[in-house]
Amino acid sequence: MTGKNEELRRNVLNELAWDPTFDATHIGVAADQGVVTLTGHVATYAEKIAAERAAKRVVGVHGIAEEIEVRPATAKKTKDDEIAERAVRILQWDVSVPADRVTVKVEKGWVTLTGTVDWNYQRGAAAADVQKLSGVVGVTNLIVIKPAVRAADVRQKIEDAFRRNAALDASEIKISAADGTVLLNGRVRNWAERNAAERAAWSAAGVTAVEDHLLIG
Repeated sequence: MTGKNEELRRNVLNELAWDPTFDATHIGVAADQGVVTLTGHVATYAEKIAAERAAKRVVGVHGIAEEIEVRPATAKKTKDDEIAERAVRILQWDVSVPADRVTVKVEKGWVTLTGTVDWNYQRGAAAADVQKLSGVVGVTNLIVIKPAVRAADVRQKIEDAFRRNAALDASEIKISAADGTVLLNGRVRNWAERNAAERAAWSAAGVTAVEDHLLIG
């Protein structure tokens, strides 16, 4: 098992070093039976998210323990009021985020988003907008999804989406839906399939929460 752990650790390190979207110089990796622990520090929150995403791409990674810290360079530290002002402005520019329905709070570089939207992609877009701002060390997304359409047929829409996705075997996934919450159970081959299943579930109108219990392997 030790040899496999070392091979997985080396593969993750290589993937991190290969990705040009962040600096992996100060990121450490440990592996134990498919669970990868990322430690160290990066300059921005966006780099932290990118590092986690890169690790998930590696074959054999079944779980991530993410302990990377965000340590902005001294010259790039930004006051909370400046971060809040930039966050409000970038959300206003993004046409996928409903106007005047998302509120921003910043404390010691940590951004908290509140408000209501109709779709999960709008909630995700708001978080993606602010996480790339300089000075941000973390994002808490408390935006609530309050769909305009009741999702009585959520299950059917998700199953249809699975069948349209050539990369996903819907027969291995069990779906249940109640009161806007979708539960995914079963098994997929890799992280890509698991992510595809989640995206398909979230794409159905009326979905307010997705509980992903899919196993990889």
